[in-house]
Amino acid sequence: MKFGIATFVTDDAIGPADLGRAIEERGFDSLMVAEHTHIPASRETPYPGGGELPSVYYKTLDPFVTHGAAAAVTEKILLFTGIALLIQRDPITTAKEAASVDLVSGGRFVLGVGAGWNLEEMRNHGTDPSTRGALLDERIEAIKALWTREPAEYHGEFVDFGPVHSRPKPVSKPHPPIYIGGNSAATVRRVAQHDAGWIANPLPVEQLATRVAQMRDRAVRDVPVSVYGAPIDIDVWRAYAGVGVERVGLFLPSKPRDETLKLLDEFAAKVGDYARG
Repeated sequence: MKFGIATFVTDDAIGPADLGRAIEERGFDSLMVAEHTHIPASRETPYPGGGELPSVYYKTLDPFVTHGAAAAVTEKILLFTGIALLIQRDPITTAKEAASVDLVSGGRFVLGVGAGWNLEEMRNHGTDPSTRGALLDERIEAIKALWTREPAEYHGEFVDFGPVHSRPKPVSKPHPPIYIGGNSAATVRRVAQHDAGWIANPLPVEQLATRVAQMRDRAVRDVPVSVYGAPIDIDVWRAYAGVGVERVGLFLPSKPRDETLKLLDEFAAKVGDYARG
């Protein structure tokens, strides 16, 4: 099992270049970053984690800009959106941003996407929450077309454009890996439909095992699974490995540089303990 770092990169914490460099220097596999374009001041949608919405949600940097900065100072780590809220994003622009990061990083970009939970946020982008699943499917398909065809076109109910030229194309072939977030029957269907991986929240191991089995029953290949925001707990990591999790993104709180480096040292030592058995 591989170990990455999952975090909210914010405007008052360690910067993306310093963070990317520090993660790579300590031997981690990847940097997974969250996305929220904004948080509506008046919000009725409850936070899925319960209680008040954590302050980091209000301060996130754009994930593609973050990964561009990290790409410039690293050579090995995967640059993983965890997750990009594709239902709030123009697919043509997103395809170009993602391909650009993949190009400048030498093929290290991974597109994690999802439908999101904040209904007010998505409505601000003109998205009808009741059709966000179908919209997500079409935008995934449209992005794959833009990445792999020249010219590309897509004709759906929600996404519709005629033949267009879109470059750069990604370095990764046939295109960067796509991972889909969520924990529902629709997620199981979507992972199989798009030949994608699954990016899961740190669910109880029994729930993870059930979903992994469902996805692998429907898919034509062994579905890769990554967990975003995993706890610093060796027993949990062993349980994840036992149900086939490929990668864990260890949850890193958003802190200033010196505090972040100290936490990363502690995480790396723990991963070393895990590797030694």
